[in-house]
Amino acid sequence: MGADYDILILGAGPAGLTAGVYAARARRSVLILDTATVGGQTVLTEKVANYPGVAETSGRALSQTMAGQARAFGCEITPFARLRSVDLVSEVKSVTLANDRRITARAVIVATGGVPRQLGVDNEERFVGRGISFCATCDGEFFTDRPIAVVGGGNSALEEAVSLSQYASRITVIHEFDHFQAEPWIVAEARANEKIDLLMNQRVLGFVGDAGLAGVRSRDKASGEVVETAVDGCFVFVGYVPNSAPFADQLTLSERGEVLTDDALRTSQLGVFAAGDVRQTRVRQITTAVADGTVAALSALDYLNEDVT
Repeated sequence: MGADYDILILGAGPAGLTAGVYAARARRSVLILDTATVGGQTVLTEKVANYPGVAETSGRALSQTMAGQARAFGCEITPFARLRSVDLVSEVKSVTLANDRRITARAVIVATGGVPRQLGVDNEERFVGRGISFCATCDGEFFTDRPIAVVGGGNSALEEAVSLSQYASRITVIHEFDHFQAEPWIVAEARANEKIDLLMNQRVLGFVGDAGLAGVRSRDKASGEVVETAVDGCFVFVGYVPNSAPFADQLTLSERGEVLTDDALRTSQLGVFAAGDVRQTRVRQITTAVADGTVAALSALDYLNEDVT
């Protein structure tokens, strides 16, 4: 079964780069394609302080180290690739780029990641990375002894609000409805936390500030009153959007668009695996993406070793 590569990895974030390290070190021909820069969402993280065995570093530096390791083992990496079409159904998998180049592979690892769902309100893009964050684990410590807001009302929002209370001086949870969608236990825990204030039935209108974030503007849905909550930071937890659209008609997805896998990270298509934030998973961290990349690569290698025809 001839193909250009043994393994094609879609996505050059931590999951894809780790998969590339393992697959290339096994002396398989490997190509990693990404539609953006190498590193994925990790390059947007200013400081990474919780990656085991690595002193505090930047997300960009960590990504460059991972990419260097993959290349050192013989892995090819192509960023800013423009995909025209993807075929994960045929025995030999393929992608076609915008320049008409067709790339074939015997196995594919989908590691295209995803992005936190944004609110789509005034000044949101302006303050991302300058007060607005989507990861409490990544950025919570930067707001030690400072007031912050958390937007959302699900499990993630309230769990992270409780977690952030170890750093922030005050936390205002801003939620669109008059009730929470979270489990009762975490609602009770948030209500009992002396550092957490609950601002319910509020539609976020936008963010205010000059060089950095200074506040969140919202409107009370019952009274129509506009409220401005003074904060130094805001953590938004209103969902996650996996980058799975190119595969929606070829792989089985969850109702939220996440690629479904088994424990070996095999997808619904033979010879196709998924790793990292694009797949259905509860925790999305660099460490979990790296673990996924390892498992997906080893599973892909097992598949190739079995496919001796």
